Amino acid sequence: MYLFLAFLMVPLIEIGLFIQVGGAIGLWPTLAIVVLTAVLGTSLVRSQGRLALGQMRNSFQTLSDPAEPLAHGAMILFAGALLLTPGFFTDALGFALLMPPVRMAVYRYISKRITVSQFQMGPGSAQGRHSPGGPANHQPNNSDIIDGDFEEVAPKRPGSKPSGWVEGPK
Repeated sequence: MYLFLAFLMVPLIEIGLFIQVGGAIGLWPTLAIVVLTAVLGTSLVRSQGRLALGQMRNSFQTLSDPAEPLAHGAMILFAGALLLTPGFFTDALGFALLMPPVRMAVYRYISKRITVSQFQMGPGSAQGRHSPGGPANHQPNNSDIIDGDFEEVAPKRPGSKPSGWVEGPK
C-alpha cells in the first residue's frame, strides 16, 4: 500500500512544484534548474560512489561486515536515480541521500528492523552473521535442506523433451 501511495503522490507533488516554481520564475529558468540538478547530482553520485566503493573494498580486505558499505552504495545508487528523475521533490530526496549523515540515519533505521541470524564468510567458517534463509544459512542438523547439484540439459530437437525426462501420472 505504501508503494502505491508513493507512485501516486510523488508525481502529484512534482506537478504541483513545477507549476509553483514555473509560475514564480518562468519556464526556462525552471528547466535550467532541472538540468543543472541532474548534472550536479551525477557528479556528486560519482564522488560519493567512489567513497562507498573504497569503504566496501576496505571491509572486504579486513574481512569485516560489508553490510554498511553495501547499504550506502545502494542508497547512493537510489539517490542517482532520484536526481536523474526530473523534479524538485525527487531532487531534494536524492541530494538528501547523498549526505553521509542522512545515509547513516537511514541505515540505522533500517538495520533496527532487520534481524540477522547467521553470516558465513567462506566454506566451513561461521564468522559474523547473515540474513535467514540466505545461501550461507547451512545448518547440518536441518532436515529440510537437501544439498545437490544440477545440470541443465538442452533438448536434442525443438519440441522434444530433454534426455532423462520422465512423464508423471496424468
